[in-house]
Amino acid sequence: MKKKRNEEPVVREGPVTYDDYAAMPDDGNRYEIIDGVLEMMSPGPMTIHQAVSGELKFLFMQSCRSEYVIFAAPFDVILSRTTVLQPDILMIHRSRIEIVKPHGVEGAPDLVVEILSPSTRKRDKVVKAAAYAKHQVSEYWLVDPEARTLEQYRLDGEHYELAQTYEEEDRVSSDNLPCVSFVLGEIFNEVDGLHFPT
Repeated sequence: MKKKRNEEPVVREGPVTYDDYAAMPDDGNRYEIIDGVLEMMSPGPMTIHQAVSGELKFLFMQSCRSEYVIFAAPFDVILSRTTVLQPDILMIHRSRIEIVKPHGVEGAPDLVVEILSPSTRKRDKVVKAAAYAKHQVSEYWLVDPEARTLEQYRLDGEHYELAQTYEEEDRVSSDNLPCVSFVLGEIFNEVDGLHFPT
């Protein structure tokens, strides 16, 4: 939803809801809500983060788009009226396409991926992981561009269990998402091609 700049925000008592969030003026920042608490997200992702995200989405589009719809941030995932997140990448099986709405996704994706950065690491590993698990996102991945690893978590009740930690030479796969099959190092190809002045 496009928000108008320079409008005064609507002040409400109690937890922030999706309706409050949607009515906020566009101040140039991105926000998420977790259990009714509005949180401003970090500044725009670093170049390496964007490169890894782009490569991973490209791999998903090559192998999974006939079965899944695939989105990348910024894109609202409305898990409840008081929890709205913007994961880096998400996939939803086409048999569940009804949860995709014009303003975002209403419900739990089949897969959520967050790409770690120094400023988001703790929040992604603890706060957002708990929110995704609480709302029954069946699989959660944390990609660490610095360590060049991927942690694959699977839902067990209302908590995640670490199913696998992949390193660069490992082939990533998922019992929940059979279309997924790639060597982890492939998502770092674009990063390796970037040369920054020292």
